[in-house]
Amino acid sequence: MLLTLAAPYRLALAVGLILMLCESAALLVMPWLGGRLAETFLQESAGSSTINIQVLFLGALALFAVQAVLKFSNIYLLGGTTTRILADLKIRVYDHLQALPLAFSHRRRHGDTLALLTHDVYVVSDYISGTALAALPLFFTVSGALALMFRIDSLLAMFAAIIIPLLYLLLKIFGRRMRPLALQLQEEHAIAIAIAEENLSMLPAIKTFTREQQESQRYRSQIERVVSLSAKERAIHAALGPGVQFVTATAVVLMLWLAQGQIGDGALTVPQLVSFLLYAQVMARPMAGLADVYGQTQRARGALSRLATVLAEEPEPSWHAGKQMGKINGNIEFRSVTFSYPGREPALRCLDLSVAAGETIAIIGPNGAGKSTVAHLLMRLHEPSKGSIFIDGVDISTVSLHSLRSQIGVVPQHVLLFNASVRDNIAYGRPEPTQHDVEAAARSARAHDFIMQLPQGYQTPIGDRGVRLSGGQQQRLALARALLKDPPILILDEATAMFDPEGEREFLQACVDVLRQRTVLLITHRPASLALADRVFKLDEGIMTSAE
Repeated sequence: MLLTLAAPYRLALAVGLILMLCESAALLVMPWLGGRLAETFLQESAGSSTINIQVLFLGALALFAVQAVLKFSNIYLLGGTTTRILADLKIRVYDHLQALPLAFSHRRRHGDTLALLTHDVYVVSDYISGTALAALPLFFTVSGALALMFRIDSLLAMFAAIIIPLLYLLLKIFGRRMRPLALQLQEEHAIAIAIAEENLSMLPAIKTFTREQQESQRYRSQIERVVSLSAKERAIHAALGPGVQFVTATAVVLMLWLAQGQIGDGALTVPQLVSFLLYAQVMARPMAGLADVYGQTQRARGALSRLATVLAEEPEPSWHAGKQMGKINGNIEFRSVTFSYPGREPALRCLDLSVAAGETIAIIGPNGAGKSTVAHLLMRLHEPSKGSIFIDGVDISTVSLHSLRSQIGVVPQHVLLFNASVRDNIAYGRPEPTQHDVEAAARSARAHDFIMQLPQGYQTPIGDRGVRLSGGQQQRLALARALLKDPPILILDEATAMFDPEGEREFLQACVDVLRQRTVLLITHRPASLALADRVFKLDEGIMTSAE
């Protein structure tokens, strides 16, 4: 998965890697230059300098300049690459979530889903362009410093090499706790997002029942759990790098102690010792960096595992997969359709239903009888467990979702509106409609008059989920949106549930005209709505019978 995400940016990542390696190479030159400076100082004090000290100082200055340019170029290049990888990953995850069947959303908390887009994608994108890419230059710096230390004194270098297994053991000890802690932290983070998302959508109920203090405490307690786990993760993460650096620094001190004898025996000169110690110091920081790579890898593995699990979920068929349905007449037929939600009794049992084009049928029954399920199956929001559904004699499982759903309009009981203007919400029913089309649909839904009384008319913002409108006004907008789509099949799912008796009568009068020449499925509890129906069916415990 990492390679797939990184593939479109392999050139930029390769250039960034080369810049990092060049920066590491420049870093490895510094200890050699330090030794030469020490040698020059000693020779000058003895009156026999053979190296121009000015040249060495200019060389050091040039080397610092090169390092600065490489660092700037690398940060600038990889910063942009990180932004693009993050954007691509967000889009990919969002598109996949949007393409998944509704059943996926029904069995997961919203907080878990939101955490993928607000936490995990950042961890993975930062790892690809930062941590993972830095691993090779860090290893190059460590191995290069060690090799040059062997050239100076193999015995001391051998001692330095002994610390590497010790560092590996230290990484393993810390690493055992990093991954499960990262997984637990993500879980608690997702719960916190879920609580906030749910409570903000439930503010009217919270205020009505004066539960502000309790809900605030519940959210506070969850955040405290996140903070506590973050502190544990931060403590491990903070201890890992310094711990590795301390072990390395301790080894440097011991090497310095051993080097006393080497200098006394003449096997090691002072300039060589300076270079050796500088190389040891150069090696210490990348070793701490490699420890950080290990910790970040454990975090990224957890995030990748969660993303991979979701991306492995089977999406709905592509919008255009299957044959295209032409303009339909609206004949509907359910043949022995059975459907069950996971872990529940069948919502529909061997349903046989035939609806003629232009006919209005009403489906009544108790809550949970499966009335809305009929509509969802017709739109292929769910797939039947058994049986088939036909429109104009064509099995809808063989046609594209786009050509099917584009010809079915829905006015749901729980209206779904965007935080946008009245016009934008109605216009959602058709790509780029004219203002005349929008107003014509609003008039057909008996919504134009109240819209014109709003402060900004059709440009009035309606707030999240249409909170600034009454329930009846929301359903009129939903009807206008569905009518703008001009569908041959129209589903009214408890469309009058939010109306008072007078409002219901007005709404039904509006529907008399708009239902003509359409096939209509009217799902209702309201007796007044039944007057619109040509036939009435009762659904109870998954069995449909005629109610006439």
